[in-house]
Amino acid sequence: MLKPGRPITSLDRGFASTVRDESAGAAIELRIDEASQLFDTLDPFPFRKRDLDKDAEDYIVGWARELPKDQPIRIIVHLPKNESESEPAKQLSEALTRYFTYRAEVVTLELKELFRIGRRSLMIGLTVLAICVIISQAVAGRFGSSQLGRFAEESLVIVGWVANWKPIELFLYDWWPLARHRNLYRRLAAATVELRPHAPLNQPETQVVCMR
Repeated sequence: MLKPGRPITSLDRGFASTVRDESAGAAIELRIDEASQLFDTLDPFPFRKRDLDKDAEDYIVGWARELPKDQPIRIIVHLPKNESESEPAKQLSEALTRYFTYRAEVVTLELKELFRIGRRSLMIGLTVLAICVIISQAVAGRFGSSQLGRFAEESLVIVGWVANWKPIELFLYDWWPLARHRNLYRRLAAATVELRPHAPLNQPETQVVCMR
């Protein structure tokens, strides 16, 4: 599996990447032989509606995490000249935008579901806490300041707070990773996609086809 920071060779499914900070935005560069390499070949949908190949998605997302959050993202795809003029290559920008928009929407739904579960859990937790406090007060009134009374009273209060541990953790911490993933997918959906045909040997790559 491809991972950021790992040396790239020709055996890595045709991907090669460098990340650079430029005035036009931080860039993720890919070198492939065919546009279809980036997408799931088993997906029966038309090219522009296909899902990204799992390795390709992990690779692009992994590099995107390393980029400055205050800069727009550019995805630069290096292709052979004849492939850069093919219909799949021309649809590459639309396909990437559609896929990452879809992924952002999926994560947004997951985030909403997480908060829905959190609200329900919090209602249950607060109800349990209220019941435990009422019972602990009844126990305190029944047994007074005896050791058994204090033990039962404190135990009930602890049980009440433990019932709220999960919703508190959810609202304080659990939603952060989902929110970060959603924001990253949104940035990738808004990324500018450029096609750069391979230049002849010993000559710089100067021709750029901007898809957005």
